[in-house]
Amino acid sequence: MGGLEHPWAVAWLPGGDLLITERPGRLRLVRGGVLQAEPIPGVPEVLAAGQGGLLDVAVHPDFATNRWIYLTYAAGSAEANHTRQARARLDGRALSDVQVLYTVPQRKSGAQHFGSRVLWLPDGTLLLAIGDGGNPPIELEGQPIRTQAQNPASALGKVLRLNADGTAARGTPFSGKPGALPGLWSLGHRNIQGLDLDQRTGRVWASEHGARDGDELNRIEAGVNYGWPRVTHSREYFGPPIAPATSAPGLRDPVLVWTPAIAPSGLAVYDGDRYPGWRGDLFAGGLVSRQVHRLRLDPEGSVTSQQAIPIGARVRDVRQGPDGFLYVLTDGAGDGQLLRLEPTGAP
Repeated sequence: MGGLEHPWAVAWLPGGDLLITERPGRLRLVRGGVLQAEPIPGVPEVLAAGQGGLLDVAVHPDFATNRWIYLTYAAGSAEANHTRQARARLDGRALSDVQVLYTVPQRKSGAQHFGSRVLWLPDGTLLLAIGDGGNPPIELEGQPIRTQAQNPASALGKVLRLNADGTAARGTPFSGKPGALPGLWSLGHRNIQGLDLDQRTGRVWASEHGARDGDELNRIEAGVNYGWPRVTHSREYFGPPIAPATSAPGLRDPVLVWTPAIAPSGLAVYDGDRYPGWRGDLFAGGLVSRQVHRLRLDPEGSVTSQQAIPIGARVRDVRQGPDGFLYVLTDGAGDGQLLRLEPTGAP
């Protein structure tokens, strides 16, 4: 299915309908395998510039009774903007009762590194991943904005754990620490754009953009500092290393580093039965690589092998559908597609 303009995320509704976000600010409905001609009205106003716009979409686990869907998006102006999360009720083919649940307190200039992915956890809370705000020369409070990823009072470069109403979840690892942001779950991230939960093991996985090279696969755990930008395998876009080291005590090393960069996007942990032998593997999209990267894990969560699945287009999202198939969103200015990966035999 094609005809999408810079699609960013896909989610399924009970009954099989699909929701697809388009970065310019449209929410699209796919019914019976057909993209509906008119976008769903009622989407909040977005800042559609650079990497900003309408980003992730997630369906509340109890959607059948409460009709809530969740959206993340860039909001504001070119000079002062931030990431927001909102929810709205999808009743028929329109959104109503739109509520802004979370707004990143820090406003920044430029149109880079908004994140953002949403992941529901089994207890009804959710994880919200937020980007670090951008590359030099963008600054905040007189410092390169990316250093905010190490500031526990800032939402930039973080993963937050929130309740369904946008309030900070109880029992987060930084609760009670002076100056720490409510709901702070992990820090030291650059720009997470893939996030999924392994239902069998309870592990949370994230794929994260580096700068020039140094893209990362991380296992997200409560209270952990993942190092950006104090340690990284990335280099500045003009050449030199960003940090003096790639590892340091007290900072978590990535599970996997992609060099050269793949520009990671959506991430899925496969637990279906459509592809024999793939259960438990990770599938990471690549914008630059134009591939889906299949990652095999051992019981301890280390990557033991990689396999490239050529797509031939910028991969923006990878999700497992309720039918057990893997679906891929490709980026494009009017020619973005939703593809289904069909098994061709034993892997």
